[in-house]
Amino acid sequence: MKVNLTLSPLENWIEGLNAPLIIGGPCSAESEEQVLETARQIKANTNIQVLRAGIWKPRTRPGAFEGIGVVGLKWLEKAKAETGLLTAVEVANAEHVELALKFNVDILWVGARTTVNPFSVQEVADALKGHDVPVLVKNPINPDLQLWIGALERINQAGITKLGGIHRGFSAKSGSQYRNDPTWEIPIELKRIIPNLPIICDPSHIAGNRALIEPVSQKAFDMQMDGVMIETHIDPDNALSDAKQQITPKTLAGILDRLIIREANSEDVDFELRLKNLREKIDKIDNELLEVLAQRMQVAEEIAMHKKEHNITILQVGRYEEIMENRVKKGKDLLLQEQFVHDLYEMIHNNSIKRQTAIMNSGETKAENA
Repeated sequence: MKVNLTLSPLENWIEGLNAPLIIGGPCSAESEEQVLETARQIKANTNIQVLRAGIWKPRTRPGAFEGIGVVGLKWLEKAKAETGLLTAVEVANAEHVELALKFNVDILWVGARTTVNPFSVQEVADALKGHDVPVLVKNPINPDLQLWIGALERINQAGITKLGGIHRGFSAKSGSQYRNDPTWEIPIELKRIIPNLPIICDPSHIAGNRALIEPVSQKAFDMQMDGVMIETHIDPDNALSDAKQQITPKTLAGILDRLIIREANSEDVDFELRLKNLREKIDKIDNELLEVLAQRMQVAEEIAMHKKEHNITILQVGRYEEIMENRVKKGKDLLLQEQFVHDLYEMIHNNSIKRQTAIMNSGETKAENA
């Protein structure tokens, strides 16, 4: 799949804005003093250039704190004037866009709950027409890459070229250590499809708790993401929203100091030669692996033919469970991760079922095939 977007490099979005893009600030603007003091401490302790704050907060159920509203934009404007920090807020409809621009907000972002609804995204896109403002689009709540791409396309078609994505994770399965599972393969695939699209990570919403913010941030930079957005509050424990995932500006400064920003490429000739040799080994192994998988699928088709001739069902649960148990155990013996082996054989089994179903429905017999 090819997606053609007209995009401006992140470094050209706003004069003086540097990569990686680091955004910090409270989940919600709660009071004028809270916003101003957070901005002051961010300015004093870090090299962050962008202050974020939630003005309108879409909550799952009514009664929770749903944001301070327009007055919060005035506080952000005041913080910008005092500290020189750029500002960023979430917008979910045309009115939000108009008000944010009226109060000179520098960067807008579209939240995950908005991204899931093409009608809402289109409303935001229509309101953005004629404006030259950077816009970041968060991934949808569920792992639907097409929805994410669709939202980016709608914003881009409105004339917004200063466009990027925010990876904030996807609805977590029960028992996950994360509030939202990272599912890194999805933003990686987005980057493959749209290579020049800047993508930053939101470790706060992925983690859901302070302890995981640093490792998630490091993973994001290891995945060659273009920055992070981290929720920062002067008194996190008493925050009106998402208290567990917010950190103080001083804690944020420590995390940023420890993060390792790796290079995408190296000019070291020896390194590149060694890397080339290792990649050639990978290519050889992959070719062998594909040949073995093709052989396995051929045997699966022979099994389907045999079952068909004897009027036996395709799916036999006992056999499937036996394969899973034995292969996962063998994988562990070979130091392969259990979940990796399980997921691999689940995909192999699903493909095998599809091919066996095709044989069952073909009308072909073993004798005819010989």
